Amino acid sequence: MKHLTLLLISSLFAAITVCAQSDPNSWDVKYTNGIAAQVEDQIITLEELRREIAPLIPEIRSKARTRFEFDQYIAQVTREILQNLVDRVLIVRDFNEKGYQIPESYLVNEYDDYVIKEFNGDRSEFLEFLRIQGKSDLQFRAELKERIIVNFMRNEMTKSQTEVSPQKIRTYYEKNKNRFYEEAAVNVNMITLTPLAYESADLMRQQADAIVAQLDAGEDFAELAKQYSQDDKRSDGGAWGWINRDEMLPVLADTAFALEVDQHSQPIQQGDNLFIIEVIEKREEGIQELEKVRNEIELAITQQLARQAAERWLERIRKKAYIKYFLDEAAPRQNDNSPVEMKIGRPALEAEDAAAEPS
Repeated sequence: MKHLTLLLISSLFAAITVCAQSDPNSWDVKYTNGIAAQVEDQIITLEELRREIAPLIPEIRSKARTRFEFDQYIAQVTREILQNLVDRVLIVRDFNEKGYQIPESYLVNEYDDYVIKEFNGDRSEFLEFLRIQGKSDLQFRAELKERIIVNFMRNEMTKSQTEVSPQKIRTYYEKNKNRFYEEAAVNVNMITLTPLAYESADLMRQQADAIVAQLDAGEDFAELAKQYSQDDKRSDGGAWGWINRDEMLPVLADTAFALEVDQHSQPIQQGDNLFIIEVIEKREEGIQELEKVRNEIELAITQQLARQAAERWLERIRKKAYIKYFLDEAAPRQNDNSPVEMKIGRPALEAEDAAAEPS
């Protein structure tokens, strides 16, 4: 079994410089050429890392409130992406060692589907996209194959986690009851009447009273909503679905929660508009019963078991491999506008101590 080495060493290969000015739009990450990690005899370069991180930088800029937070987010994302790249190499190796094969026809179909879905089948547009990305068609096919293999292997390692015992479900429910609390709510249909420019308030009230009379006579609320309602739920027969009390205007909420199931209201005045409400179902606040959430709990447990199985599998294949990390994500300690270097090599403290030593 090969020894897993987590070694941060000095290197002349590269440096990452985080350029951060007071304007968040100027915050960026610049990479020179170099090595981020070695997995067995395979190298993961800083360029590969850059390609993965670059699309995320605008989102990180928008999320960071300060330049310091930006630096921290970049360091965290860099570590996570580098580990994913390392794991991808290990997963592909595990796939090959197990003697698995992906049929060539499947790869071709996946390639064609991607071009159709993302570029409407325009191959020239797709090739231009690859050119901008700095990739060849051959490189794209290789990456596509890797993604298929990784997805296949993850599914293989987790698909056995499908059976959850009733006792596990009950235990999860008892320990997490607060998660299944739900507020009181009503499932309602609603007709909204809005005055037209030439229509008086009295005329709109007469129309509302006529609609209520039709409802009293047994006509279908949904059909009347399609005919008369003037909101964006009209085509759905006025169906608003489940609504909590605090999601409704107070006057509408008071009326809706006072109605019994299958009852409709009289016209309700709110500003210039009139509303007619029908209650389809009502729900009291409280903890949902186990039977109502059994499927949700089973899914949550299954996903948890799958994640644990996947992590155990990854740990096993990591321990069997030779891995060396060259990238040291030293978080910046200052919060000013000067450039900050995040270097390949020794941790920042060691580097500072070394610099402070007399020559």
